[in-house]
Amino acid sequence: MYSARRQRGLVLGLFAVLLLGYGAVLTSLGLNQERLLFHPETLPADFSFAGRYPPEQDVEELHIPVDGAELDALLFRQPASRGLVFYLHGNAGNLVTWTNNVAFYRRLGFDLFMLDYRGFGKSTGSIASEAQLHADVRAAWNRIAPAYAGKPVVILGRSLGSGLATRLAADVKPDLLVLVSPYASLERLATEHFPLVPGVLLKYPLRSDRLIGAVQSPILITHGDSDEVIPFDHALTLRAASGGRAELLTVDGAHHGDIHLFPVYLDGLSQRISALPRSPRP
Repeated sequence: MYSARRQRGLVLGLFAVLLLGYGAVLTSLGLNQERLLFHPETLPADFSFAGRYPPEQDVEELHIPVDGAELDALLFRQPASRGLVFYLHGNAGNLVTWTNNVAFYRRLGFDLFMLDYRGFGKSTGSIASEAQLHADVRAAWNRIAPAYAGKPVVILGRSLGSGLATRLAADVKPDLLVLVSPYASLERLATEHFPLVPGVLLKYPLRSDRLIGAVQSPILITHGDSDEVIPFDHALTLRAASGGRAELLTVDGAHHGDIHLFPVYLDGLSQRISALPRSPRP
């Protein structure tokens, strides 16, 4: 009897330790989500972008004030610009690492605007909530978009930026929404990578699957079928959630970080942007 009681006590004690450990892990995840989700590379406040792009490229650095911080952004202007690509990048790096293909947009005749989120590059502050992220993106849009009235505007979001782009497009109705390697939601992606963690703990659900149906603009989704970070099935979910309106461009063999190197991706994106009318949709 004593042995059985002791065994039960050991089992209960072990269970309690495991439960406490699980609780500690969940608490840590809840308190440190920003470190898990965002991997910014900072730049010194006096960092200069001068000389990093071809001399014929007209580039302007912009500083956009937001609540409690200032966002750093770059605007690449083209001669006789046809329109604007408003680009929302992924969850790592900074403007230096993300503006390595400006010649692609130059050849299309489109200006390119890109910002660093809080804590990325020279942007100050730190990301604290999903609502804050959306508000910052909208502040950047309000700063740049009025200059392109009467011209086609593309909102392009890659990886992390896809959820921000979907929300913005639902609000402002661009001429084209492009989602590159997108997630259906960060909530779903988190549970796929961490199946024991309840989705309710996630501060950044970014439910693109719930928003994309409200986007009235044409939509292009492009995704690598070998993406190991955000599975290709997320693109299929988003296409279905759009009511079938979204066009899906599958890039065979592309992973998460190299899709921009594939001719199928570049040609498809080029054709879709080039086909935009020179005046905005009515």
